[in-house]
Amino acid sequence: MAAALSPDAGNKPALLRSLSLAQGTAINMIDMVGIGPFLVVSMVTGALQGPACVLAWLLGALLAYTDGMVWSELGARWPEAGGSYVFLRKLYGDGRLGRLMPFLFVFQTVIQAPLTMASAAIGFAQYLHYLVPITPVEQKIVSGGLVILVVIVLYRKIHVVGNISMILGLITMGTILWIIGSGLPHFNSAQAFHWDLSGFKASTLLCTAIGNATLKTVYSYLGYYNVVNLGGEIKNPERNIPRSIFLSVTIIALLYVGMQLALLGNLPWQTIGRRDFLISTYIEKLYNPHVASIATGLILVIASSSLFALTLGYSRVPYAAAVKGDFFPVFAKLHPKHRFPHVSLLVLGALGFIFSLLFRMEAAITAIIVMRILIQFLSQSVGLIRWHRLQPNDRRPYRMPLYPLPAVLSMLIWLFIFCTSPLPFIGFALGIIVLGVALFFIKEL
Repeated sequence: MAAALSPDAGNKPALLRSLSLAQGTAINMIDMVGIGPFLVVSMVTGALQGPACVLAWLLGALLAYTDGMVWSELGARWPEAGGSYVFLRKLYGDGRLGRLMPFLFVFQTVIQAPLTMASAAIGFAQYLHYLVPITPVEQKIVSGGLVILVVIVLYRKIHVVGNISMILGLITMGTILWIIGSGLPHFNSAQAFHWDLSGFKASTLLCTAIGNATLKTVYSYLGYYNVVNLGGEIKNPERNIPRSIFLSVTIIALLYVGMQLALLGNLPWQTIGRRDFLISTYIEKLYNPHVASIATGLILVIASSSLFALTLGYSRVPYAAAVKGDFFPVFAKLHPKHRFPHVSLLVLGALGFIFSLLFRMEAAITAIIVMRILIQFLSQSVGLIRWHRLQPNDRRPYRMPLYPLPAVLSMLIWLFIFCTSPLPFIGFALGIIVLGVALFFIKEL
């Protein structure tokens, strides 16, 4: 029988440690892939005007590895539900700063988690248009309905969810391998590896293009840490959390770079950079429209898989905060029979449904990344270095190699992405922080 971990005192229902290494890795992978790479590959190729777009995928992978070391060290030390919320509480102490940072993160999560859910659902509806011509209004109906369907599927025991994740993970890997393998017989290496950045007359323009392209690839890598949000439900978390992070990043990075090269070796980059339903068009060129329809159907399964995984992980964050008394108490409730945070799941699902009706895809992607950089990713790295300095002898089941270089490198890349982002989104991110700080001090009165 799976061991239980309860953050509550007494006989309150507890989360179950039922997820294995394979299941945790699968949850990460299906969260990482989703609809993201199939949509942003055109954006990335167009931004860097050709095969140099591979640089953005490699830079995104480097960030996922270095930042993944931060998540691994923190997740192995504090394997609890809630992920960043728990880490920020532990890293910044019991003073006002230690209360402010997790509050800001949870406040931000209530906005960005449903926005991330909405982006996956919007992408699904957009790609469905290849199979079934639908109006913009009908796309909104589809995206909203998908969010509702995923919430219904997640309304069950965690070990069942883990088994579903394994199946979806195999479909995800198999589909991308098929896409890559299909292009090998006709692969043009000279076309795929011809980097030409002469179109960028100024270094500032090149840096901005690389930053914008990397922002899109990072969106496709997001989810490498999803297992940390489920820390209270992972078996042997001190070993399995780091392993699942690095396994998922390695596998997905190889698949992304392979898919990008397969496309570049079979299609002109100008076609890749401006084509809707790119993968469907690519498969149609190599086979026929009927096979392209099968590929599109698999992409839709992958998109719904990502929504499934990220909704699962994010639903644990408000729950963890509520258990500690830092969020509304109703979110601390677990389902009396299946023992999962059903109130948190239902609220985030409702907000994700609303956002899926209001936002467009590219704006959602940019907002998701930019608003998380300062409060979540940078704050965790800074907090980790602070923890090492103040508590050098504290127990660390996993310790990043070459400390602190990976943490510093990840901070530099995050800052690069933030500073090269469009100004309206930078302003939006800063505005969310200011509003959160104001609400925190009102709460403290």
